[in-house]
Amino acid sequence: MTGSEKTTPTGLGKPPLDKALTDELVRTVREELRAELREQTSRQRRKATLYAASGAAALYAGAAVALAVGLALALGLHDWAAALVVAVLLGLAAVLLRNAARPSRPRGGQDTPAGPGIPAPPPMPPSTPAPGGGR
Repeated sequence: MTGSEKTTPTGLGKPPLDKALTDELVRTVREELRAELREQTSRQRRKATLYAASGAAALYAGAAVALAVGLALALGLHDWAAALVVAVLLGLAAVLLRNAARPSRPRGGQDTPAGPGIPAPPPMPPSTPAPGGGR
């Protein structure tokens, strides 16, 4: 190899691509990616805003229903008893919704009292009563 030949970092003996061309290509790709990401985030932001607004409206609707149930019960019960009944019903609904949101557990006997992913303690040997009736 003589000193007049140019080699690339790969050692293939080919001249490197034009630096201006590669810089322009990189700049163009970055601009396109930024534009695409801006478009996607604006769509997702709009969708998230609509979900938040629907959640707020559902919260107010649920409060109005709870108030209506409480007022209807107050016609036949004392006010405090009607409020207590509505509170118990809302608590029961919360527990049922929480249980519905939990993933179902496998039924193969893999559940442990310690919880999922935590090994169960070893079983205790059966205890025998002390001689004399344990007294």
